[in-house]
Amino acid sequence: MYPSPNSAGRSDEESRQQSKRTARACDACYKRKIKCDAAVPRCNWCSHHDTPCTFERKIRRTRKRAGVARESAAAPGSHLSERIARIEKLLSEKLPQEQSASPVPQHLQSMTSGLTSDYTPSPPSILPSIQQSSASSSVPLHFAGKELGAISLFTGIPFLLPEGQEWVQSRTGQKLAFEGFTSTRAPWEKQRGQNSGTMLAHIQAPNAFDLPDRDLVQLNFDVYRTSLMQRVFPVVDPVLFWMTINSAYKERDSGSDSSQVSSKACIFAFAAFVSMLCNPCLLSQGRKMPYFDEEACAVKARYLICQVLQEPPTLDGLQAVTMLALLELVSGNLQSANYYGSISARMIFMLGGHIFTNQQSWIPRSSTDTDSRIKAHLRNLFWLCYTIEQDVSLRTGQPQLFSEDNCDLSLPPAYVEQMYDSLEYHHNSTDLPENPIFPIDLRLSVIKARAYSALYSFKAMKKTDAEILKDIRELDDELERWRLSVPPKWRPTLSFSHETPDPNCNMHSVILRLNYHLCMTIIHQASSRCKSWATQGCVMDGVSSSLALSVEASRSTLLYLETSGHVLVDGVFWTLIFYPMSALLAIFCNILQHPAEPQASKDLALLKNATGMLERVFLRQAFSVSELVHVQLVADFVNELCRLATCAMDKAWKERTSGTATPTT
Repeated sequence: MYPSPNSAGRSDEESRQQSKRTARACDACYKRKIKCDAAVPRCNWCSHHDTPCTFERKIRRTRKRAGVARESAAAPGSHLSERIARIEKLLSEKLPQEQSASPVPQHLQSMTSGLTSDYTPSPPSILPSIQQSSASSSVPLHFAGKELGAISLFTGIPFLLPEGQEWVQSRTGQKLAFEGFTSTRAPWEKQRGQNSGTMLAHIQAPNAFDLPDRDLVQLNFDVYRTSLMQRVFPVVDPVLFWMTINSAYKERDSGSDSSQVSSKACIFAFAAFVSMLCNPCLLSQGRKMPYFDEEACAVKARYLICQVLQEPPTLDGLQAVTMLALLELVSGNLQSANYYGSISARMIFMLGGHIFTNQQSWIPRSSTDTDSRIKAHLRNLFWLCYTIEQDVSLRTGQPQLFSEDNCDLSLPPAYVEQMYDSLEYHHNSTDLPENPIFPIDLRLSVIKARAYSALYSFKAMKKTDAEILKDIRELDDELERWRLSVPPKWRPTLSFSHETPDPNCNMHSVILRLNYHLCMTIIHQASSRCKSWATQGCVMDGVSSSLALSVEASRSTLLYLETSGHVLVDGVFWTLIFYPMSALLAIFCNILQHPAEPQASKDLALLKNATGMLERVFLRQAFSVSELVHVQLVADFVNELCRLATCAMDKAWKERTSGTATPTT
């Protein structure tokens, strides 16, 4: 609390009373969440508004918490807390009038902390379909203090809700002319094209659940376990899966027990998995796997999962669900990927894979040590599902299940030392790393999870500006420590340009760098929720620079993807489309926020180049007609962004030359 300017010359009794009163805010300031100086007889706010200054509410405190607070305050090296205190003081000096001018009920205070003063709630009748599909588990997206819509925690689309459309129209003077994405779907998500009749046809066909030819399955497994894909996606163990094959194809005298159902589901899921994920990589090596009807196999696996879930969890059942989650993710079916990812998380908890078992190596040397091999494989499945969940959570805005409070995030043995040696291997390499390498660095997945928990969870939405900035700074420091730990050969640069190409570019390094820039974006984009954006002309330097870092990371995403398109494996359209589209939207919003700045012209040129870049990079990646159609849909959408950005710049120029100023929020 700040000392009262009238405290000099008081008696000891008055000093004791003052000390007692300054321990908390008065009732009026507490209700309005503003700083109280606890002056006598009335604090500054109550005196200014001529209202009674009372301290009548009850506060429950335990001696333990008070003692902890005193110890924390007296702890050495409290520079961080001092910096936060200075930030809080600065904010309290700038915002009291805005907060007191329009008092908000206490139970709504945290929900409206990031809204600007011109925010108008939408009529309830406009939003029923959107609320049912996404808003129930998402929080509003903000950009420079402006709420754009409750679509995604990180990269919501400003055209999906009336608030966002109104903001775009106010900045551009134009209405959205492109209707392709004015729905509940984001540009990086597709709706399943298969209807229920087609699925039933697969299931009701004669001998629908006869397994594929065993020799073909074993041949596919031999190819898979000797390829890099087994190290990137270790969904099955090179030894244990033989037991799965034997269990699935073993004849039963009477019906099939639960273990055989799980094994069959695993076989069908594996057949679909290798056909969709492994074939594109193996074709680049000149190796061709036997053909499976991947969609039919996936449908049968999904059907059998219904039976698997009626029984206690098994390793085969977990493998089947994990492979289905991966299939849905790389196919762009994010809702289904979210469902299967949630099921796999629960199965991992029940099987104990979320607990580190202190194994001394990734994979036991002995092929007969079944128990140790099962424990090691469960841990690999945990990390694979953990990575999937962070990816799906970013794209859908859904809460995470693998919280740090409930999971042991100890890395596999010698992971950091071996991780970047494995990047030397390409998809057409004949030599392979000994251990799994997973889709991205596991430490980046952990940073993503911490960023969500600290900045985008329901609890995080109630944080003050000072708490948000503190978390951003700590996460940024953690991300920078990760970056410096990467060997120079593979280390991402803070900002990418064509003048600094990546000489060691391969598919794995592309995913690594795109995820680094994504982490930068999601960490620093949270600064736009700070209430200082609502105060005209006094935005804190730290807040504005933080948001600028998120936009610069988005520029780097587009530039890097354009220069690395030649190393991308075919068939990764739905895996990668999220990165450029979220970057394009961040850059577009920044142009609309600052249309008169010189950087806006450069960003507009980047948007225009992005259309051709996306077509060059992704047209050859598309494996189906639906993907080709979606590439064109994305190109049309980017063209509309360019048109609106141009209109915003023209509008700002006209207003500037006519003497009127364009508002910044």
